[in-house]
Amino acid sequence: MTNVVRYAIDAYVKNIRMLLLFSLAFIVAFFIPVFASFPTFTDLGGIFVRSASVLQNLNPLTTLVIVVAVFLSTLFLSFAMVAINVVIKHSRTMKGIGKEVLKGLENYTGLVFAVLILYSAIVVLTGMLTHSTGYSAAITAIVGLVLAPFFFYAPASIVIDDSKILRAFKKSAIFFVKRIDYVLLWLVVGIALLSIFDIVFTLVGGQSALGIEVSSIALLIFNSLFIIPFMVVLQSELYMKRFPLLKS
Repeated sequence: MTNVVRYAIDAYVKNIRMLLLFSLAFIVAFFIPVFASFPTFTDLGGIFVRSASVLQNLNPLTTLVIVVAVFLSTLFLSFAMVAINVVIKHSRTMKGIGKEVLKGLENYTGLVFAVLILYSAIVVLTGMLTHSTGYSAAITAIVGLVLAPFFFYAPASIVIDDSKILRAFKKSAIFFVKRIDYVLLWLVVGIALLSIFDIVFTLVGGQSALGIEVSSIALLIFNSLFIIPFMVVLQSELYMKRFPLLKS
């Protein structure tokens, strides 16, 4: 399995300029909740929404703001994921990225956007419906885990296989279950990278309130430009191991 990590590193370094350009969309996607005045908190260089606070302060205006912000954030997130997958797909198949491919970005982005919105809607709806039970977090986590096989490789399948949504779900679930070791590898690499740089930025930022705030923002930008794009590259490389000619 170590060779796929090497392929991911090589592909990332080889296409670093294009990946950095497309990764700017990640920054926009992750900062939208902040500018939309969501009740958020940062951890491991990520932005998270306090769902309980959202529910307590829900009214027509905040609902509209949340819906618009989620749609915009997801749109930028979808574009970044699609663009990176396109770059890696054509890097591995030794094909140039032609105009027809760039034109297809809109279609790919629309499909991936629908996939991400569907996943978010199911998870959020689960949390809202079970909020009064006291077990909302646990139930939502379970639902997220159940959905994971269908959604994990779906964006990659849409771009790499030109799959429609339902077919992407099927291919994702089959490969997810068949090679669960790839998923565990992806998780280990992701957790390791996020944890290491979280410690580094925390040490550099110091313990003052200003230092903590600055280091949190700097870490979010760093993760958006480097760590998350690399994880998308690794995910794409793992998915392409399905093809015999690309396993070497």
